[in-house]
Amino acid sequence: MKTPPALASFRPQRGAALVIGLVLLLILTLLAITGMNTSSTELVMAGNEQYRRAAAMAATAGIEEAIADIGSVPTVPGVAPTQVADVPVGAAGTDHYTTSSRYIGEETGLPQSSVDRFVGLHYEIDSTGTSARNARDRQVQGVFVVAGAGGGGGGTRQIGTGLGPLGE
Repeated sequence: MKTPPALASFRPQRGAALVIGLVLLLILTLLAITGMNTSSTELVMAGNEQYRRAAAMAATAGIEEAIADIGSVPTVPGVAPTQVADVPVGAAGTDHYTTSSRYIGEETGLPQSSVDRFVGLHYEIDSTGTSARNARDRQVQGVFVVAGAGGGGGGTRQIGTGLGPLGE
């Protein structure tokens, strides 16, 4: 018995739709898994960037605080740096900074000064900010303070309100 020609052409294709459908389903599954892994990795990367920025802001806060307290740093070359360690910052207090302020030296003969009545005092501030997930940022800032010369200047004093709020 011979098979009719119309049925003979369909027999080799039996099950091909099922195999092609399963292959396409496998490809879609792999694409979905890859997309989920990529999105979760990007979420972790965004969180790490947020913690790095928090550490940078903590280090900046340490620099600002050290500049405000620059008068407490001894002006003797070679003296150990003034250390401020593990100060919490931020609303939650989870970020911290550590600073080290040291006197570098003095510069005389400042341009436009009145016959050496002023000297320039050089300082260096090293601040390290830390945040969650071991995020760290280190900033080094130089500070130059113009002060009255030691001999005959009568010391230094503030003229006006400085950088304080108006009305003080």
